[in-house]
Amino acid sequence: MINYDFQNNPPLVLVVDDERGLRLVLHRAMEKEGYRVTEACNGQHCLDICQQQVPDLILLDAMMPGLDGFSCCAQMQTLLGDNCPPILMITSLDDQESVDRAFEAGATDYITKPIDWSLLSQRVNRLLTSRGGIAELQQKIQRECLLTAQMEVANRDLQRLTSIDSVTKIANRYYFDEYLEREWKRLQKYKLSLSLILMCVHFPKANDEYQARDGYMRQIADTLSKSKRRGADFIASFDVDKFAIVLPNTQAEEALQIADNILSSVKSINIANDNSKTDEVINFSLGVTSVIPSLELSLNKLISIAEKALLQAKLASGDHIVILNPHSALQFEV
Repeated sequence: MINYDFQNNPPLVLVVDDERGLRLVLHRAMEKEGYRVTEACNGQHCLDICQQQVPDLILLDAMMPGLDGFSCCAQMQTLLGDNCPPILMITSLDDQESVDRAFEAGATDYITKPIDWSLLSQRVNRLLTSRGGIAELQQKIQRECLLTAQMEVANRDLQRLTSIDSVTKIANRYYFDEYLEREWKRLQKYKLSLSLILMCVHFPKANDEYQARDGYMRQIADTLSKSKRRGADFIASFDVDKFAIVLPNTQAEEALQIADNILSSVKSINIANDNSKTDEVINFSLGVTSVIPSLELSLNKLISIAEKALLQAKLASGDHIVILNPHSALQFEV
């Protein structure tokens, strides 16, 4: 017998029979085996008891007035579902039709009258052992499901940590590369434009207070995230003091306007924490490019053009935007 503590919590057997004498005999036989025993005098009484406390096994007489054992067994399946305990049907009808009817109603096993007490003991023991094994298996499955769920949460947390920049709390360069590659392949399939903006943040004043600088970068990252037009637009940390904005299905003219709006947004942040003007504390360079992904171009080429545009913007003083594409160049100064 497994999964049962006979000393502190032995299995509970419910004896259901309309004959008081047989109930008493069955009651004593089950107690002798070490089980706890409760009784029901008819089918409805059995259902009422099971709604209060589900036993570990039911000894159910098939032929009773009112709600007979077959009907009671069927209703038990509906009432308790997967939680229904094993039901050992006791019948005096030793014929195949009655046996079939018992199993159709949901009985786990059957035994005929007159009762062979040794056989009854063996079958009760077997059914309870099987129920204990099933319960143990279910607990094991539940533990494994819980462990799987915990591992999935841990993996999501790990993925989040490995894809988030520790300073700005937005997507890091690794996740940027992954996302950009997916969008490149998708837009290449549909021959749609892909624009990329690289923005570099400059701190003109010598500032060795890296904690303050990190705070500025987080403010800028938050502003960039809030300025997204569409869910597909993607903001990431590209490098130290650099951000990347991926704009799927966006042509050059629109990308340039978005870059201008981004510049206005980040310049409006109240970054200065003293009497200095914001422009004295920080300024921005933006490089923009827009292409239609194709076999003639590569993802690295897209990034290279954006970096070249950013370099040209950085060569000028103050805030600048430069847009380049593979075939022409336009410099836009703010």
